[in-house]
Amino acid sequence: MKIELNHVTKTISRRLVIDDISLTLEGGKIWGIKGINGSGKTMLMRVISGLIKPDSGSVIIDGKVLWKDISFPESIGILIEAPAFLDGLTGLQNLQTLASIKNKISDDQIKQAILDVGLNPNLSKKYKAYSLGMKQRLGIAAALMEKPEIILLDEPTNALDVDGVELIKKLTRRERDRGALVVVSCHDEAIITELSDEIIYLSEGKVVKTMDRSEDDEKTVV
Repeated sequence: MKIELNHVTKTISRRLVIDDISLTLEGGKIWGIKGINGSGKTMLMRVISGLIKPDSGSVIIDGKVLWKDISFPESIGILIEAPAFLDGLTGLQNLQTLASIKNKISDDQIKQAILDVGLNPNLSKKYKAYSLGMKQRLGIAAALMEKPEIILLDEPTNALDVDGVELIKKLTRRERDRGALVVVSCHDEAIITELSDEIIYLSEGKVVKTMDRSEDDEKTVV
């Protein structure tokens, strides 16, 4: 799996939110995105996922051009900003509804995904009664349940306790080790540094530096 961004630029309300970004991301790695609020982290994930079309440049997923050859990446799991589900359904019912779109996985696999994030798939509580931490865990389960080739996790540790954070680290590494291309943003520098194989530093919509954690090889982008 490979994602190539070539001179991608996006302006929203006259503000340059993605500024001429060129990157190549490969599977089997966790790619960390670091930057202050407003630096472009979430917007970059939206572009990669096909949710927002850039004004210029191209995004190529395994040789297929987004918005030309394909509308969205063919195998992707996404948690961008706060998860949102149907209030009147249980966690299991919500994921069953979501999984019915592609019909790729069984009920047993859905239940296992819920167990993997530390929730009870048989819980009768409706989603509207979930705590923030439970909602976050369910959102992560939704992103991972179909074992997609691309996984985008925007601030996945939000609202999680220490045990939850450790669980997310474990799951993220598991997905990387099976060959997925994982992109993670996190405001906690210690977490993103520990978790990432490579870190992309953003500032005002531009890539200003990249770092290969396996070699501590830092590259500044001019």
